[in-house]
Amino acid sequence: MKYAVIDLETTGGKPADEAITEIAIYIFDGNEITDQLISLVNPERPIHWYVQKLTGINNKMLRRAPKFYEIAKQVIEMTQDAVIVAHNAAFDYRVLKKEFERLGYKYERPTLCTVKLSKEIFPRQNSYSLGKLCETLHIPVSNRHRASGDALATVELFKMILNKQRNLLDRIEMPGIKPLVKIQKNIIRTIDALPPKKGLVYFYNKYDQLIAVHRAKNIKQKVNNLYLKDTPLARDLQQQINKIDYEIIQGNLISRVMTWHYRYKENPSFSPCTKKNLQHTPHRFSNNNMMLIDKGHHTGEKSIIYIENQKLIGYGFYDLEWQNQDPEVIKKRLTKLEDHPALRQIVQNYLDKHKLENIIRLAD
Repeated sequence: MKYAVIDLETTGGKPADEAITEIAIYIFDGNEITDQLISLVNPERPIHWYVQKLTGINNKMLRRAPKFYEIAKQVIEMTQDAVIVAHNAAFDYRVLKKEFERLGYKYERPTLCTVKLSKEIFPRQNSYSLGKLCETLHIPVSNRHRASGDALATVELFKMILNKQRNLLDRIEMPGIKPLVKIQKNIIRTIDALPPKKGLVYFYNKYDQLIAVHRAKNIKQKVNNLYLKDTPLARDLQQQINKIDYEIIQGNLISRVMTWHYRYKENPSFSPCTKKNLQHTPHRFSNNNMMLIDKGHHTGEKSIIYIENQKLIGYGFYDLEWQNQDPEVIKKRLTKLEDHPALRQIVQNYLDKHKLENIIRLAD
């Protein structure tokens, strides 16, 4: 999952008038920081004297700093598809939303609060302020009460929280939006074990019926993101999921073909084959008979899509020994494909834009 660990310094004063004077965002993937934004911000209003004393940030320092609208686009892009993590997230999220409201933009992100999580995971502490927690948990802190220093300390605290409770999906909040669907414990354990690899994800209901199948560049992130969505359709799917399965597949074309195949064959209610009944002009391939060779499930394995007499007849996976086998033997081990115009179009469009590892052209 992608986390945006944030800390803000502000002008202080009345909540409606408060503005950002410094912002730090560290993009954290659960293991390491992958990106960051650290900037002073010109709030276009005076800073309360107490805040100046606490942070060391004064009005003169901010005269040439960028105004919030100048960094707003970067904040939006960095935090896209991310969960906001902050110590007292309600405060940072409220101030950030207010800044965007002044620009006429509705900013909404899911949040995790390290104060709330710390109270659950590190009980019986004398104080849950960031400084006291860091002292108790031996987290090094530099540049205290500045956005960068406090955000980095929050990253380290969050790492410790993740080590204790790796999956936090059911703790995520979306302020102003109804709570996310309560996730079954077996599903949380499944998500926690999902690999961050490319492949297919299968979702089943309590009757063991396939209700959705998706391609994913990152299987773990795909499923996590599904549970962060708050549309009626997404919530309905979340409620019906009883089991999640996956298949690591390195080849892009075979992933597309298999996704279409399962949607056509099983017609899952949440990802139906919308092209099933469409009429397309039949595509002609460059050869009547050929095998499209690309990556398989893992290194050393290949995927094969077999075309015979201009028809897609099946697909399969083979180790390196397949090269020594007769095409007729290979054909017997294929999973049968429906030679539908929509699937032919998917294959041809991919061949027009991408290279496969190999194309073996067979005699007519």
